Amino acid sequence: MVFKYLVIVESPAKAKTIEKYLGKNYKVVASVGHLRDLPKSRMAIDFEHDYEPEYISIRGKGPIIKELKKQAKKAQKVYLASDPDREGEAIAWHLAHLLDLDLNDDNRVVFNEITKDAVKAAFKEPRKINLDLVDAQQARRILDRIVGYSISPLLWKKVKKGLSAGRVQSVTLKMIIDRENEIKAFIPEEYWSITGNFLKGRKKFKAAFYGIDDKKMALKNTDEVQDVLKKIDNDQFEVTDIIKKERKRNPAKPFTTSSLQQEAARKINFRTRKTMMVAQQLYEGIAIGKEGTVGLITYMRTDSTRLSDTAKTEAAKYITETYGEEYSVGMKADGKKKSGSQDAHEAIRPSSIFRTPESLAKYLDKDQMKLYSLIWSRTVASLMTPAVLDTMRVSLTQNGVIFVANGSKVKFPGFMKVYIEGKDDGKEEKENILPDLSVGEMVKSVDIEPKQHFTQPPARYTEATLVKTLEENGVGRPSTYAPTLETIQRRYYVKLVQKRFEPTELGEIVNELTVEFFPQIVNMKFTAEMETELDNIALAKEKWVDVIDRFYKPFKVELDKAEVGMEKVQIKDEPAGFDCELCGSPMVIKLGRFGKFYACSNFPECRHTLAIVKEIGMKCPTCHEGEVIERKTKKNRIFYGCSRYPECEFTSWDKPIPRDCPKCNHFLVEKKVKGGKQVICSHCDYKEEIQK
Repeated sequence: MVFKYLVIVESPAKAKTIEKYLGKNYKVVASVGHLRDLPKSRMAIDFEHDYEPEYISIRGKGPIIKELKKQAKKAQKVYLASDPDREGEAIAWHLAHLLDLDLNDDNRVVFNEITKDAVKAAFKEPRKINLDLVDAQQARRILDRIVGYSISPLLWKKVKKGLSAGRVQSVTLKMIIDRENEIKAFIPEEYWSITGNFLKGRKKFKAAFYGIDDKKMALKNTDEVQDVLKKIDNDQFEVTDIIKKERKRNPAKPFTTSSLQQEAARKINFRTRKTMMVAQQLYEGIAIGKEGTVGLITYMRTDSTRLSDTAKTEAAKYITETYGEEYSVGMKADGKKKSGSQDAHEAIRPSSIFRTPESLAKYLDKDQMKLYSLIWSRTVASLMTPAVLDTMRVSLTQNGVIFVANGSKVKFPGFMKVYIEGKDDGKEEKENILPDLSVGEMVKSVDIEPKQHFTQPPARYTEATLVKTLEENGVGRPSTYAPTLETIQRRYYVKLVQKRFEPTELGEIVNELTVEFFPQIVNMKFTAEMETELDNIALAKEKWVDVIDRFYKPFKVELDKAEVGMEKVQIKDEPAGFDCELCGSPMVIKLGRFGKFYACSNFPECRHTLAIVKEIGMKCPTCHEGEVIERKTKKNRIFYGCSRYPECEFTSWDKPIPRDCPKCNHFLVEKKVKGGKQVICSHCDYKEEIQK
């Protein structure tokens, strides 16, 4: 093939798409990610000479490098079109070194979306490699190498092999453990509520106790509840106050990397890693019929909520044509730029608003469709008018006792026609329409019900709430969250239980040592300030060597103290309480990289091991011989089965309960439903609510 220009991108999927757009004079090839990096076997940082890194070609990439050099020699000009972020800039810089390209040449091409117009426009304005962005990425890589390759070997010596520490990883682990300690230290406090059901004609509505004699009152115990109830001597309450207001509710901003990760976890149950993987597929391009392969979304690593004028114009046209002019805000100005935001490129949005999820249904797989629909809906909604709600607050009084009823109804849906942002607690706002009431009229109480409550400890982190907290505190960057969360689970520092992070014994040991000997590394404020300094390198406000030097000198002092002061931690085996079935030696409980397991104490002579299973205190309802035990799938999802498997194949996703259905005598299960749990029969329609 004869060509004038060689274009190097990161992925083969992207290469095929872009080559179609550029025509016969261009050959587009893929580097398949990084080609050079620091060696895995050693530190490879020259501390005596300004922290100079020693880069080598990545093992297995030799044939790719050889082919790229061969193709580059044939070309009149080589363009470097790696991703439009700091890591992409670093890849372009490494490619320039490998191919002996001139760093002063305008050979760097960046585009925020893989569409024909965007790609062609980018090639009209090539630029030099931005060495400030390269330095910022290089500084991050060197920092992470220094921390990881200094603390990890220490943990291997003092605790056990296979452990690791990291700049963002260690802070994240500490956050999870700090939350667990808060939960353990939490002391519940009693409080009460009183709810009343009231009637106006045939319309029933609820109101909650507010206070006495116009003063708001918290109910702390049953005596205070009884004092209130004694004041209520009949079922007639007077409407003493009505406040009606019109409230506007604004749409959520378009997605950044972090907000996409959070919302995908809340709404479509995607893990952080899966969100980024599917987003990458949508960005790099999907074949959509006659149009060919097209990038369906803009670049998915961004902390900007800005939208281009093109996107706004398209959205305004679509919204007006589909929903009417009253739903469109037209060329709406972008919100304030978030403090610390790089704002290098746009928010995550569809490359064309007119590619609706419905129009792409036959081209996308199930996961791609879910994520694309989320991104499309959020983008369209962000450019729609606010929703208007009519709210109503009614005070009902008898003998000074005040109950308050709050109602709302949607007057104009605005953006809510398309999309409503999810909530971390899973609760959705519902309309509560009150009857027409006027001050002075009487309503009848049907029943007054007091309820005892206890304050709840803070909830353990989900992936969504952990990502949100990391971002709010400026720890790491959203593109690092997925690998960070994966690492702390792979090392068995934390485990996911019912989609919430719980620390393990091993995680607590590692955290305790890191907090004691490397307080700066796990200091959230220090880590956030380090991110700011890395941003300053990218903005040419700081030299990367100075940033590394300011970090390393105090860190080296901590490291030297830890080498001497950190004592070896012996993770003791616990007696299992039974003997090995192969050799008769006592079995013990060991801590491995995937958690606790039974092992023979006569290791290495006897290598017999058993998984630890959790019994739920119930005989198998199928064979009546085995015990029902808790098991896990390969994807860590909990299910229940018979201990005699494979002889007995009983399984259930829902937790069986050791009592029979009062209607048909089959076994009952505990099932999760919206807002709580229910006990239902495995055979008939019997159900009962579980009291919270």
